[in-house]
Amino acid sequence: MSHPVRLGIIGTGSISIRGLLPHLTMDDVQDRVTVTAVCDPVFERAEAAAARFGVPHAFTSAEELLASGSVDAVSIASPIGFHYEQGKQAIEAGMHIHFNKSMTTTVEEADDLIARAAAKGVKLVSSPGEMLRPRHQRIREMIHEGVLGTLTWAVTGSAFGRYHEDEASVRHGDDPLTNINPAWYFRRPGGGPLYDMTVYGLHAMTGILGPAKRVTGFSGVRVKEREFRGQILPTDMDDNTLMVLDFGDNFFAFVYGVAAGGLPQMGRPLIFGTGGVLNGDKLNGDPFDYAGRDLDEEFGMNGSLPHVVGEHRTVEESHVYEDVMQLVDWVRDDKPTVASAEHARHVIEIFDAAYRSAETGTAQTLRTTF
Repeated sequence: MSHPVRLGIIGTGSISIRGLLPHLTMDDVQDRVTVTAVCDPVFERAEAAAARFGVPHAFTSAEELLASGSVDAVSIASPIGFHYEQGKQAIEAGMHIHFNKSMTTTVEEADDLIARAAAKGVKLVSSPGEMLRPRHQRIREMIHEGVLGTLTWAVTGSAFGRYHEDEASVRHGDDPLTNINPAWYFRRPGGGPLYDMTVYGLHAMTGILGPAKRVTGFSGVRVKEREFRGQILPTDMDDNTLMVLDFGDNFFAFVYGVAAGGLPQMGRPLIFGTGGVLNGDKLNGDPFDYAGRDLDEEFGMNGSLPHVVGEHRTVEESHVYEDVMQLVDWVRDDKPTVASAEHARHVIEIFDAAYRSAETGTAQTLRTTF
């Protein structure tokens, strides 16, 4: 493709307002990608987002956006429970897709999207592209070099806390772009900390260690309701999930997605072996070198991502912008990416199997790889 990719953004909620639109409307990327349309069922929000960021078209639905003739690709930034149906619509329309995490809520949905995309020649990129990080690439190399000796166990995870209720820039104002209700994070389908937050650490863990083979889980709703601006938000999606992964040969990992409270000073992931421990950017407590470490130290852990340059280093959600640019490069220059739908499918299967294990009380064997 010689011209810039015309990108539509499906959903103008928090991630779009704080991240996707600020990054993708900067001058330095307009030669490669331009946002030509947005949509949101709250049309006032779509209109306001389009006006703020200079996007020419605003719609109320994905169907309208896809039929408009104004886009070559889409970033699906709607609540996770809508990703599968909107992904099917985009594939049928021949649009290349970036999925904000997580791609789907079940492995069967992911299977279907991957098969449909292959049949239509559509490219799929899925966040989070954790293995784009030079730090994680170096950790994988170090493990293969034997710096940890025999691996023994690993841990990763995340917690909701009140992060979504307290996102000041998009939750507590009086206009459509600052009064976005976070209720969907606590509802089925697609809510809960696994799909939304634990997905980062598990993408990193499996990217570094390889696919898991089995999972056992415990899961349920611990915080039954949450308060947001005087409104009570009921929780019907599990918000407290603990699981054990089996990577084979008696090497196990502990993974959590919980309502509140995380392990202190934990990088993603934390990996133990007979020769020591890798935790974040440290080996046995001492920093290790990798390409771009100086940028990560100055700008945070997204500073070394390949497209995160200049002003992009100071804008929120730069890792999501990076994932979109992976799709742009693939469409324009035929450069595939490690932020693949197949990797996303494997992580989704782990979540799917963990919930099933919690219901049945039995370990679940995994079938996907990447």
